[in-house]
Amino acid sequence: MILSYHFKLPLALCFVLLILASPLFAAEISVSVDRNPVNLKESFQITFTANDDADGEPDFSPLDKDFEILNQSQQQSVQIINWKKTKSLQWILTVMAKHTGNLVIPAINFGQDSSQFSSILVNDAQVASSANKDLFLQVEVNTPRPYVQEQVIYTLKLFRKVNISQAALSEPVLKDAVIEKLGEDKNYNTQFQGESYIVTERKYAIFPQKSGMMSIAPLTLTANVIIPGQRRSNSFFNRQRTQAKRVVSAAINLEVLAKPADASSIWLPAKRVLLQEIWTDNATQIIVGQPITRTIRLTVEGETASALPELFKNNMPPNLKAYPDQPVLKENAGEDGMVAYREEKIALIPGQAGSYILPAIEISWWNTQTREMQIARIAERTITAIVAPDTVDKPADQGPPLIPGPTLSTQIDTEPASFWKNSNLWFGLAVFFACGWLGTVVYFLSKKGRKVKNESTGFPAEKQLAIDKQLKKACTNNDSVMAKDALLRWGRDKFNQSSLTKVAEQCNRPLQAELVALNAVLYGDKTAEWQGAKLWTAFQNNKAAGDGKSSDLDPLQPLFNI
Repeated sequence: MILSYHFKLPLALCFVLLILASPLFAAEISVSVDRNPVNLKESFQITFTANDDADGEPDFSPLDKDFEILNQSQQQSVQIINWKKTKSLQWILTVMAKHTGNLVIPAINFGQDSSQFSSILVNDAQVASSANKDLFLQVEVNTPRPYVQEQVIYTLKLFRKVNISQAALSEPVLKDAVIEKLGEDKNYNTQFQGESYIVTERKYAIFPQKSGMMSIAPLTLTANVIIPGQRRSNSFFNRQRTQAKRVVSAAINLEVLAKPADASSIWLPAKRVLLQEIWTDNATQIIVGQPITRTIRLTVEGETASALPELFKNNMPPNLKAYPDQPVLKENAGEDGMVAYREEKIALIPGQAGSYILPAIEISWWNTQTREMQIARIAERTITAIVAPDTVDKPADQGPPLIPGPTLSTQIDTEPASFWKNSNLWFGLAVFFACGWLGTVVYFLSKKGRKVKNESTGFPAEKQLAIDKQLKKACTNNDSVMAKDALLRWGRDKFNQSSLTKVAEQCNRPLQAELVALNAVLYGDKTAEWQGAKLWTAFQNNKAAGDGKSSDLDPLQPLFNI
């Protein structure tokens, strides 16, 4: 028992001594700041230094309460003096205070190790901005009281007297508004309060979508300001030192007005509006059964394309069918604001001859310059439809004109030998001319055959076969989209055209009408059901006639002109 007691005691003592001695081997971690006090919205550095390897990775989350961590890095150095090795580890944090006051830098845990406490005084940013105007933002709007959906030009100017890098600028934020950036940034030099600055200017177009008081949130710029004359002495590349700074602009308040009570149902606030129409071949006289295209264009300064109204109204006179194409919308963000475009193409087909009055087209809009309602207008227009010249009744064929024959002489040759002699001469001449005429016919027939053969090689048979197969399948399944794709392939290869309207102009009238009808189903009434049987029949007849308008001519006509 005595031996057992003496054996256990040293083990217990060693265990207690080991526990008591463990803090002696913990890493010592100090904390320091690069300056104190600092200003709000101004970055500074917190450095944690350990004299040996820490027990674990640091947990900097306690700093989030009062500080925003912008960047962090780690450095390690080893020194040997008099054969004694000294190791140092540093964690460098670039932070920015979230509020003013005497803030505490809490202890940070490095595994089982812990850093020391520290504190820093943070002053109000207003004090710093009045004393240091090396970097600041200015914002303004062209009108503080816009109407709803009216364009507001928001201009940002960054003034600086220092060099910056890694700059990040926030975007303007406004609830219930459409915001578009305008053009490219401008850089120029200017004088402000007697001092020289470099200015970076940026513009936005803002379209508030509801009336009432609204506020554009302040913009924030975060950048590294290069400190002149100071370089990192412990950096391999000896780079210049930088200091992160954050500047904030003022907020902009808008009083958005509701549209006037006398405004039309279509509300279009704009700086300028232009309404135009364009006709194919600039024609006012059209052919019955043949389409003519009317293009209507609307150009609006100070609006987005999504706000432009529809231009076509189905108010055409009787016997004049209208097939609108899919509208084309575009917009351009220039330096002076947004410019929006809307273009609509309408194919018109008269059913009978006569005059047709197209109603006027009017677009009401609110002039943001004069603050009054105006109307953009295309005047009423009259077009005349006539019957195609080749369908006018022609007079009955009177037959070839009579060719006067030789004058009969009243004198009769009384000599039979002389009669037979003259008959043989005329017979020989007749045979000779008959052979010549027959040879001419054979020559031109062979030439015509070679010409047709050469022309047929312009469109490969295998490609035509593939298009026919695709179009037939589309027409059988009543698939309008598949039929459009097949016809566009055919139009590009055959006529070098890439729209159904242009392809229709190259076809005979039955196929023209079917192509226009297909176009109307694709881009007009989406509820209409398309039937492809008539299109397939018209396509086959058009191909049999020669794939174009020239098929109306007799293919043997050149032969009879000899």
